[in-house]
Amino acid sequence: MSERNLLKEPCWQGSDLGHPLPDHPHAVSMALPRWRDVIAYEEHEPSCRSALQTIYPRFGLHPFLQEFASQVNSEGMNVWPFASKAAAQAAQLHCQRTSPQSKLRLVDHHTISCLCTDAAASPHAKAFWQHTGLGASSRQAAIALGREQAPSPDQGEQARRIVRQRLTAIHHCAEEHISLVPAGMAALHAGLEAVQTLRPGRPTLQLGFPYVDVLKQPQVVFHGSELVSSKELGDISSALDRLEPSAVIVELPSNPLLRCVDLPAVAELAHARGIPLIADDTIGTGINLEALPYADLIFTSLTKSFAGRGNVMAGCLLISPNSQWMSTLLEIVAPRASLSDADAIALEQNSRDVSERVPRLDANCLALAQKLEKHPAVKRVLHPKDCKNFQSIKKPGAGDGCLLSFELHAGELNAQRVFDALQICKGPSLGTSFSLVCPYAQLAHYNELNWAEACGVPAHLLRVSVGLEEPEELWNRFQTALDNATASLKV
Repeated sequence: MSERNLLKEPCWQGSDLGHPLPDHPHAVSMALPRWRDVIAYEEHEPSCRSALQTIYPRFGLHPFLQEFASQVNSEGMNVWPFASKAAAQAAQLHCQRTSPQSKLRLVDHHTISCLCTDAAASPHAKAFWQHTGLGASSRQAAIALGREQAPSPDQGEQARRIVRQRLTAIHHCAEEHISLVPAGMAALHAGLEAVQTLRPGRPTLQLGFPYVDVLKQPQVVFHGSELVSSKELGDISSALDRLEPSAVIVELPSNPLLRCVDLPAVAELAHARGIPLIADDTIGTGINLEALPYADLIFTSLTKSFAGRGNVMAGCLLISPNSQWMSTLLEIVAPRASLSDADAIALEQNSRDVSERVPRLDANCLALAQKLEKHPAVKRVLHPKDCKNFQSIKKPGAGDGCLLSFELHAGELNAQRVFDALQICKGPSLGTSFSLVCPYAQLAHYNELNWAEACGVPAHLLRVSVGLEEPEELWNRFQTALDNATASLKV
C-alpha cells in the first residue's frame, strides 16, 4: 500500500475509487471520488463495490473481518463478529425479538464472539451491527488472523488510562465517569440502556435533524424515537408532555445542518419532568463546548476529531458530575464492550496532539466558510458560527469545529460538477487531518431523500470536513472547482 500524503495528493479522481482514506490497513474511510461513484455505491453496483479496498466499519465488514468470518464454522449461515461476548448476546436477543422463528447460533472463534444468522435474521443482525457500533474491530480481526501481534493487557489498560486522563483534562470530570467503547454509536447504546433502566419501555425524543444512526438506533434497537425539528420551546415542552420519553437526545451541533437547540433551556424543561438529556458532542468537541452542566450523558465518536487520523474506531460515554442521576448512572452504565487493547493503543497514540490539532482544524474551517460565503456560485453556507445556541455554550476562546456544509445555485447539476472537480479527498467520516467532502444526503439518506429534503437537507448539499491543508492552498482548490462550474453554467 502506497504512503500517500493526502494533504498534498488527495484521492479525488475516478482512478482513486475505493482507495483507503488514509493509506493504512485500518482506514475507516474510502474514496468515492465522483458523484456517480456515490450513486453506484448506494446502488450496490458490483463494479463499484469490488473496487473498495475498505469500507466504513459500521456500514460493512472490513476485509480483515470478511476473511475472519469466512473461517468461522457457521454451517452456511451469515457471520457477524462482535467486540465481546456480551455484544454478541445482545445482538442475539435483538434478532430473537425481531425475527422469533429465525435460526441463530453463537460461536466463539479464536478470541472473537460471533452471531451466526439465517437469511431471515440477517437483516436484523446487520441493523444491530450498524446502529450500535458493537461489531468487532479490524484490529481484533487482524490479531485473530495472526496478521498482527496482540498487545499485552497491561499495555491496553495503560493506553485506556492515558486516554481517560486526556478526556478528563478536556471535560473536567473524574476518570470513573468515562467509559471507552468500540465506537460512538456503542457509547450511545450504553447510554440508551442506562436510561431504559431509569425509564423503562419509553421511546426517546430527538431534537433537530439527526445523524442517521443517532435516530435509527433507538428506533430499531430500543423502544422507538420521535424527531421534533422545531426549535420553539413551547413545541418541545408539548412533545415532552405527550411522549414522556426515556431521554431527550441532541447533537452539538447537528449533522449536517450544524445547528443547536437552546441547550440550557431544553435541559431545564427535561429535568423538570424527570427526563435525562443525552448529547452528542462529536462535531463541536469537548475542547470547544461546555455541555456537562446541562447534559446528563455525553457520547462522542473518538474516531473523528479526537483521534484525527481516520485509522481507529472508538467512542466514549461521559456521565456528568452535575447530573441529578449521577450516582445511579455510575452504578448502571455498563457498556456491552470495552475498547480493545490494540485500538486503545492506536487511539492513545493518535490523540497525543488533540489539544493543538483541533484548534487548527477549527480555524481552517472558519476561514473556508468565510471565503465560500463570498463566492457567487454558493447559495448558502452552514457553519456553527451562525448559530447563537452553539455560541452560547462555547468555552472562552474556543472554536466552532471542523465541519461546514454548503449549497450551490443551480442545485444538483452544479453540485455534481463542483464535487467531481474538487481536488480534495471524497468519502465518509470527518475530523481527519486531511479534508473530506461528501454529498451528505446521498450517503446517509439515499433511500429517503425526500424526507431529508423536507427536513432541510437537500440531496445536493455538500458537507466538508476541513483538514490541516494550508488554508490558501485549500481555498484555491475550492475556488477552481467553483469557478469552473460557474463558467460551464454560463456557457
